Amino acid sequence: MSNQKRTTLALAAALAGSIVVAGAPAAHAEVVDVNYQCVTPIGPKGAVSPIDIKGVKSGDGYKLTMSFQKGVSSSPVELGKGAMNPSAVIELGGAEQGKVQVNGPANSEAIPANTPIKISDLSGTYTPKKSGKVTFTAGVLTIKALGTTTTCTPKNSPGPSLELDVQGAGGSSGGGSADGGSTGGASTGGSTGGASGGGELPRTGPLDSAVALGTLGGTVLLTGAAGVLWLTRRGQRSAG
Repeated sequence: MSNQKRTTLALAAALAGSIVVAGAPAAHAEVVDVNYQCVTPIGPKGAVSPIDIKGVKSGDGYKLTMSFQKGVSSSPVELGKGAMNPSAVIELGGAEQGKVQVNGPANSEAIPANTPIKISDLSGTYTPKKSGKVTFTAGVLTIKALGTTTTCTPKNSPGPSLELDVQGAGGSSGGGSADGGSTGGASTGGSTGGASGGGELPRTGPLDSAVALGTLGGTVLLTGAAGVLWLTRRGQRSAG
């Protein structure tokens, strides 16, 4: 085989490898409808709310944000500014089992009586202890207002709103469980008691994922180029 044909085949293989690597997603997210059934001081209430969970790399862990697109309960009396405090848990699955506590600020405006209670974005911190794909699913929502507590539980077995490919402290794969000891106030967000994460991972946004995947693709391409150089030099030595 001529040196030119060897060079062409090596470049084609390198480019193919780059394309395969670039097609592997680091995260997957989708909005999931959650059927919340609530136990309130005045009786049962419920509603379906689309739930969105996002994860952004922050230090050794991820900042999680849980967003409600619709209200899930109401109050028979007006809730004044700052009277309502929401919190929830996010259920972990896949490579790691456990819960992450997420909290939100009190309502910034008064909520009229008998109108859906708009839940502000809830946030907390997840620090992976194991490596692998971890799913994040909406769990129990708690609303505290005027000295009362309303508990809303998902009843339709919702699927995960987010999946991340994470790196734990030890870099080992396999199942595990997250500590339940989350800490944090209503405005600062909670943090899991897991060990510190390993190497830096990309944020879950499309730009950061593209940069990370492009780097991996570039590594494959450089490896292919090195192979081309070796084949060319070997062909020249054989011809000599």
